[in-house]
Amino acid sequence: MLQIINESEKGRTDLAQRFPENPLLLPKNLAPSASGLQIISLLNPGVFRYRGKTWLLVRVAEGAAQKEGVLFFPVLNATGNTEIIEVPLNDPDLIATDARVINYKGLDYLTTISHLRLLSSDDGVHFTEPEGYPFLLGHGYLERFGIEDCRVSQIGDTYYLTYTAVSDSGVGVGMQTTKDWQHFESGGMILPPHNKDCAMFEEKISGKYYCLHRPSSKEIGGNYIWLAESPDGLHWGNHQCLIKTRPGLWDSARVGAGAAPIRTEQGWLEIYHGANAEHQYCLGAFLMDIDDPSKIISRTTEPIMVPTEAYELSGFFGYVVFTNGHIVDGDRLTMYYGAADEFVCGAHFSISKILSKLS
Repeated sequence: MLQIINESEKGRTDLAQRFPENPLLLPKNLAPSASGLQIISLLNPGVFRYRGKTWLLVRVAEGAAQKEGVLFFPVLNATGNTEIIEVPLNDPDLIATDARVINYKGLDYLTTISHLRLLSSDDGVHFTEPEGYPFLLGHGYLERFGIEDCRVSQIGDTYYLTYTAVSDSGVGVGMQTTKDWQHFESGGMILPPHNKDCAMFEEKISGKYYCLHRPSSKEIGGNYIWLAESPDGLHWGNHQCLIKTRPGLWDSARVGAGAAPIRTEQGWLEIYHGANAEHQYCLGAFLMDIDDPSKIISRTTEPIMVPTEAYELSGFFGYVVFTNGHIVDGDRLTMYYGAADEFVCGAHFSISKILSKLS
């Protein structure tokens, strides 16, 4: 089991300088997307710069207000509108032992449905919803249970949004692109189920697009980080497994990519999440060759960030720090992350200090 690091030990491995203002965003700070819904969690924002501001593309998880003896859960119908399903708690076909997923009549449903919402900030700390920018909602049968955990990568003047598309058909990677954050072009599902945690490199390598992604299987293999390449950013191939889980360590159960890899003099630096069998999430790092990212140069043995603060230990799903968004300013990495699957927080890192931990 992961030993949660106490305050006296924290400096040994945890490199994060958390914002004193944390949590930056709580569920009560935003309004629900529709009547009859309530915001349960704010999670795992994609991050980018646009028009001189710092922007977050926050995952907003909403559920239906509950009443005694009945369970309500939301899904998107064929028209893209939210529909509430009502099931008595004593229904013998209902299995509701997980806070995140329920099973009804042999089918899995999420207890919440997620969409993506834009917020901006002049100082990178205080965020508000600007007018004139749309919510990004799930569309079509492959996004019937919502869209989640978007990574944002910029290549030229185009922003590539890769996100988790969830439906009763499975969990895959969807894509949209935009140049002005008001008009979006859909690329459809670029990686089929079961796949998630897709982060695109922010420049081409030898004329090709590259991304990290996380396919998984319940029967064989594991939850590992893979690399793929593409001629056009839509059609992906030459898949290679890069990073596997490590028995007995903090990332023994699953690993997944964070945001876009960071170009450094030593190679491509990737911040990733790992979890153990107790579903406790920390962050680590690995380094890829600058010309051939399929070659792993080094990887941290210990995590670079561990859930230690009250807002990381207790929430909708505690003992979690999870990132898929950051801003790079020289040696300074400003990371925005989801804490306890409920709050949005921020932290600063020194890139050189992260590199010094790689072995």
